[in-house]
Amino acid sequence: MCGICCSVRFSVEHFSEDLKENVLYNLKRRGPNSCKQLLKSDVNYQCLFSGHVLHLRGVLTAQPVEDERGNVFLWNGEVFGGIKIETKENDTQVMFKYLSACKNEPDILSLFSQVQGPWSFIYYQASCHYLWFGRDFFGRRSLLWQFSNMGKTFCLSSVGPQTSGVANPWHEVPASGIFRIDLKSTANSRCVLRFYPWKYISEGNMIEECINNLTQVSADLPTFVSVVANEAKLYLEKCIVPLNTKLPQTPLETQGRNISSVPPTREKLQIILTDEHMKRVVHQFIDVLGTAVKKRVSYLHRDKNVAPDEVSKACAGKANVAILFSGGIDSMVIAALADRHIPLDEPIDLLNVAFVTKEKSKPTSYKKPEQKDHCVVPSAEFSKDVAAVVGSIPDVNVPDRVTGRAGLKELQAINPSRIWNFIEINVSLEELQKLRRTQICHLVQPLNTVLDDSIGCALWFASRGIGSLVTKNEVKSYQSHAKVILTGIGADEQLAGYSRHRVRFQRLGLEGLIEEIAMELRRISSRNLGRDDRVIGDHGKEARFPFLDENVVSFLNSLPIWEKADLTLPRGIGEKLILRLAAVELGLTSSAILPKRAMQFGSRIAKMEKNNEKASDKCERLQFTSLENVSFEKEIKS
Repeated sequence: MCGICCSVRFSVEHFSEDLKENVLYNLKRRGPNSCKQLLKSDVNYQCLFSGHVLHLRGVLTAQPVEDERGNVFLWNGEVFGGIKIETKENDTQVMFKYLSACKNEPDILSLFSQVQGPWSFIYYQASCHYLWFGRDFFGRRSLLWQFSNMGKTFCLSSVGPQTSGVANPWHEVPASGIFRIDLKSTANSRCVLRFYPWKYISEGNMIEECINNLTQVSADLPTFVSVVANEAKLYLEKCIVPLNTKLPQTPLETQGRNISSVPPTREKLQIILTDEHMKRVVHQFIDVLGTAVKKRVSYLHRDKNVAPDEVSKACAGKANVAILFSGGIDSMVIAALADRHIPLDEPIDLLNVAFVTKEKSKPTSYKKPEQKDHCVVPSAEFSKDVAAVVGSIPDVNVPDRVTGRAGLKELQAINPSRIWNFIEINVSLEELQKLRRTQICHLVQPLNTVLDDSIGCALWFASRGIGSLVTKNEVKSYQSHAKVILTGIGADEQLAGYSRHRVRFQRLGLEGLIEEIAMELRRISSRNLGRDDRVIGDHGKEARFPFLDENVVSFLNSLPIWEKADLTLPRGIGEKLILRLAAVELGLTSSAILPKRAMQFGSRIAKMEKNNEKASDKCERLQFTSLENVSFEKEIKS
C-alpha cells in the first residue's frame, strides 16, 4: 500500500517544487518505508509526483518509478490475480513493466481490466503528455481530486486534509472508470478529462453499461472542468459477472424452509444443510472465499529472523495479520479461514474496539513500546499506564466486546494450538474528541455524515491496535504491528445483511431485494471503501477485503438470491444465510446465528455524544477548526 500524489500546474506563476505540508504529512503516515518525489516539467506544465510506500511484497520499490522514456508510475494497489505475478514479486514493478509495454489506449484499458485486487494509480505517459488515473471498480483504494485557480492547478492524492476556515475542495475520484487528461492541450485551454467507463460484457456479447453517465461523474466538479466520453468509445471490461436477477418458480415458503416463526438455532441451519444441492453450494463458497483469504494473508513480506527466547516468551512472536473483530459472523468466518492459511507458529491479532464513558482507557500521550526483532515489548511506563486503565474499567460490557470474547473461545476451540491475540481497545470520550479533531477528520472527509464519523472513528482506533492483551492469567499492554488488516466489509451488501434489506423484501418482495443489493454494489465505492482505506492506511497498515475479491463477488453474483439469503427466515438465520451455513461447516457455533449489529452500535460509539442524530445528518464534529494536526504527530503515531 502507498500514499500517492500528483500536483499539476499549468502556469509558471503557480509552479512549485513542494507539496503542502499537511498533504505531505498525511501521505507519509500511509507509507512509512520509503518516500520519494519526482518533478516533470514542460514548457506549459509541471507535474510533481510524490510516493510513500508501505513495504508489503517483494523487493522494496521506491515510488514514483520512471522508465528510460520518461514515463512515471504511482501505484497504490495489490495484484491478487488476473495478470501473472509470483507471490514474492513486487507488484509495482510488474504493473509498470506491463504498462510500459502498452502501445495504445486499448492496451492500457485491457491491462487494468484484467487486474484482480484493489488499486488506484497515476500514470504519466511522457510521449503523449497524458496523465492517466483511476480506481478499481469497487473503489477499494482512495484517490481524491482537487481543482483550483480556474483549472490552472489540480491535485490527485490518496488523502486530502482540510484547511482551517476553507471549504473542503477535495472530492473522491469516482470509481466509475479511468480518466485521462492531455496536459499539453489543457495548458492552453480549459481542463477536459477523457473518461473510459467500466462495462459488462454479457454471455451474448452484448455490452451492458453500468451507471456511469457523465452528469453523475462530473457532479462535484467545478464549472471550469469538463468530463467527456473518449472519442473511440473505449471501455474497461469488468472482471465480475452480472448479478443474477432470476426469481424462483415457487414461493420460498413452499421450499421446505418455512421456520420463520421459531427462534434461530444452529440446528435449524443444520436442517438446511441436509439439502445436498445447498450443501454443495456452501462448500463452493467456502472454497472461493478461502482462496481469497489465502491470497490476502500470503501476499506479504514476513521477517524470517527468529526472535530471541526472552522476546518470544514476552510476545509469542509477531502477528503479521490482524482482523477487525467483533465476534460477529463476518469476522468469525474470516478468522476461521485465515487460521487455515497463516503459519501455525504465527499469532493472529483480533482487534476489538469499545467506546467507554468512564475514565480514560489510556493516556493519549505515551512512550512508544520498545521493539525487538519486530516483537512488541512494551516499556514499563506504557505497561503501567494501560494496566492502571484496565483496572479502572474492570468490565466493559459493550456488545461487541461481549460477542468478541465469546468468539475468541470458539476460535480457541477450533484451533487451540494457535495463539489468538484478543486485543481490547478501549477509547474514552476525551481521546475520541481530541484525535477526531486533530487527525481523523482529515481522513473521513470528504465524506461528512454522522455515520461516516462513527464508522471512521471506530475503524481508526481499532486499526491503530493499541490496547490490552487479555489472557487467562494477566492483562498486558499491547500494540499490534500487523501491517495487513482483514475486514468483513462487503458481506452485508451482497448477502442482505442490513435491516433495510428485510424492510425492502417485506415491501417489494424478492424483486425489490435484488434491486437493493444491485444498488449496494454500485455505491459501495462512494459510501464506504475510500473512507475506510484512508482511515486504516493512516497507521501505515493496509486494509484487505476478502468478501470483495473479484472471484467471490462473481460467485455470489452467479447464485440466485434465495441461495444467498432467505428473509422469510428469522433474524440470525435468513440474512447472510449462505455465510451462516458456511460458519456451521467450519465448526463455528453460537456466532453462526448472531444477528447483524452495526459497528457504530456494537462498539457503542453512537452512544458517546449526541443521541438524537440521524445517520445521514451532516456531522459538525468532522469540521476542522485549527491547524493543530501536524503538531500532534507524536500523540497519534501507531
